[in-house]
Amino acid sequence: MSTPRVIAMFSLAAIVGGGGYWAGKNDIGALLEQHVGWSQMAAEAEPMREPTGAVIYYRHPDGLAEYSARPKNTDDGRPFAAVRESEDVTFSAMRAAPAAETASATSDRKVLYYRNPMGLPDTSKVPKKDSMGMDYLPVYDGDDADSSTVKVSLGKLQRTGVKTGLAEMTTVSRKIRVPGTVTLDERMISIVSMRADAFVEDVADVTTGDRITKGENLFHFYSKEIATAGAEYATEMRNGGKPGPDTGSALRLKNLGVPTATIASIAAERKVPQSIAYTSPRDGVVLERMAVSGMMAEAGDILFRIADVSKVWVIADVPEYELGSVRKGAVVSVIVRNLPGTKFKGTVDLIYPEVQMQTRTTKVRIELPNPDGQLMSNMYAEVEIEAGAGSPVVAVPNSSVIDTGDRQIVFLDKGEGRFEPMDVSLGVRGEDMTEITKGIATGDRVVVSANFLLDAESNLNAALSALTPGEVKP
Repeated sequence: MSTPRVIAMFSLAAIVGGGGYWAGKNDIGALLEQHVGWSQMAAEAEPMREPTGAVIYYRHPDGLAEYSARPKNTDDGRPFAAVRESEDVTFSAMRAAPAAETASATSDRKVLYYRNPMGLPDTSKVPKKDSMGMDYLPVYDGDDADSSTVKVSLGKLQRTGVKTGLAEMTTVSRKIRVPGTVTLDERMISIVSMRADAFVEDVADVTTGDRITKGENLFHFYSKEIATAGAEYATEMRNGGKPGPDTGSALRLKNLGVPTATIASIAAERKVPQSIAYTSPRDGVVLERMAVSGMMAEAGDILFRIADVSKVWVIADVPEYELGSVRKGAVVSVIVRNLPGTKFKGTVDLIYPEVQMQTRTTKVRIELPNPDGQLMSNMYAEVEIEAGAGSPVVAVPNSSVIDTGDRQIVFLDKGEGRFEPMDVSLGVRGEDMTEITKGIATGDRVVVSANFLLDAESNLNAALSALTPGEVKP
């Protein structure tokens, strides 16, 4: 075999072997077979086009991952190859037409630099990979005009789970859970006492804790002062006087605490009974019985205490920082320990104008109906107060608000994948919604899910734009 022929065979083998090694290393076969096939590639291959556009960077002549923003030589003196705008392309155009359109639109914009994909303060003027093999992200001219605005592609929005909702006019409410104690209504307690010295003759068979009705006899008494006034009234009636509870001796009897029924009896019979019956002034429960048969009661001595328990109070201790959310008339649910599962409904009747120094709480009075008498004085109660804004306000879902402590922000959906953080002022925070007093209006579309990802991106953009060119930007 001649020497020229041997050289040609070795040259062909080297070319085939080198090409196979490069194709295998870069998996170019699988990529080409996926889109066009080997035979079609050979038949339909287009002629090489002359690169166009400005030189955007320089790459290593051997295809190594080394780049330079300006002309440079390798260690062995070979110049880096210039890469023009038309050569800086990817295979994304093969996947879908919309992606091709996006790439085309993006290529018309000037790349300022490439930033670290993990948010580190590291940038490059040329394409680059980090230590984990992730591509640096391009920053285009105009992207940092509003550094806080976040731009996200539609595909990335779907992958990250970003969802939006509307700010709306609604009532914001939540429950304040505090402890409380059942007490008697002060306005429904009566004290039975004498207004003149008297002898208690006999006492009815009622004891502390018994229920009595209005008009029921409590005891009989005799009073010399009352007997004298009664005799004067009887004489007036016998002499043709006109009966009436508010004139003459009748008025004196009334002021001495004589029941109206007894005054009418004296006027009708023209005589004073030997003993007068004292009746209960209301329906209720006997809280105290001090009367004893045969005792001498002086004016002002308490003989009975009677309370109407058809309505009771619950005194709740509300922390000072929650007072702004409690209003008079708010609906309240009360649970007591001896009746688990039973809720009593009432309303806030009074917010006491005082904060306890030791506990930093304020007492709130709640009225509860108690027709069956199940609620008893001094019971422990668990109180739930419906708190919040009474009238409709601008509100967003709780998940929309990012509270850093120093500021509160909500991401506003500007359309086309653009999101802008808005500083807002918060009002009442409810179970599901938060009142916004300043920053956004009804109908604004806000991010309600995965907004922390947008917040991280926004902070990164702001941080990069705040750095001086000498610090990070190439």
